[in-house]
Amino acid sequence: MSAYIDKIKEISNRLLKESKVDMVIGFRKGTVPMMNEPCFAKTPQDVDNFVWDSNCGINLANYLTNREEKIGIIAKGCDSRNIVTHIIENKIKRDRLVIIGVPCKAMIDRHKIETMFETEIQDVIEADDKIIVKGDGFEKTLNKSDVLQENCAICIHRNPVKHDEVVGDPVEEQKDVDRYEDVRKIEAMPPEEKWRYFDDLISACIRCYACRNACPLCYCHTCFVDESRPQWVGKSQDPIDTRTFHFLRAYHCSGRCTDCGACERACPMGIKVRRFTKKLEKDCLDLFGWEAGMTLEERPPLDTYRSDDPDEFIK
Repeated sequence: MSAYIDKIKEISNRLLKESKVDMVIGFRKGTVPMMNEPCFAKTPQDVDNFVWDSNCGINLANYLTNREEKIGIIAKGCDSRNIVTHIIENKIKRDRLVIIGVPCKAMIDRHKIETMFETEIQDVIEADDKIIVKGDGFEKTLNKSDVLQENCAICIHRNPVKHDEVVGDPVEEQKDVDRYEDVRKIEAMPPEEKWRYFDDLISACIRCYACRNACPLCYCHTCFVDESRPQWVGKSQDPIDTRTFHFLRAYHCSGRCTDCGACERACPMGIKVRRFTKKLEKDCLDLFGWEAGMTLEERPPLDTYRSDDPDEFIK
């Protein structure tokens, strides 16, 4: 991925110098390992801060909502699909964007790496297909393929679906990947076991809303958990309130989620939040042949009526 950064900087510099954009949204090195941060470059000098590696897992489409500026944005496969969703849902206009596509070679899972070490990780270096982890008195080399984010390990849309510029040749898409093995295992459980499964899954939730805040789809002016007139759900860690939050948030993402993994990456408790959205993603694919963010020419199934919809009750 290191070869990408020179091209990212070159394109970003050109766009800013030619005044084709007011800013370019990319990444800069984070203050802690494996946590690169969004960076808004408004001058060619700001572009010098840009980085690109396997720690750029945040979905930058999250920073486009309702903006009026002319914006350049760095977009890997899932980011580009969320940009498409933003355009379809009128949250950003296509003519306000210059999409700089990055063929993605997968992001690493910081939670997975952190659990491998008992002491603080001070630096993480990427070298081809190896990840070198350093700390006080230790250094260990890991295979990148062993520490990928789960969504990246099963991703079949690594290349940006829409772009105006591109920083490299397309990467080979994964074939014969079973994206829903975990979903089918849950579907096969009896109701009582499913209930216990999801209760255990979210038992560690502290209601910090990091998953919501990181999600590029959660842009409601007032989230249902913040409504007070009427109050739809309590804000405590009561199990019913917590369960309601996770299930309703997942349904709000139904037919829109691109499985970018931003929710799981942001969760401080390491909760597998994607267990909710993956089921709904599978249902949309099975029932409607729909994958979110793949085209600007068709609207999502849940905001579209078709006479041949599979459920008889809506005819």
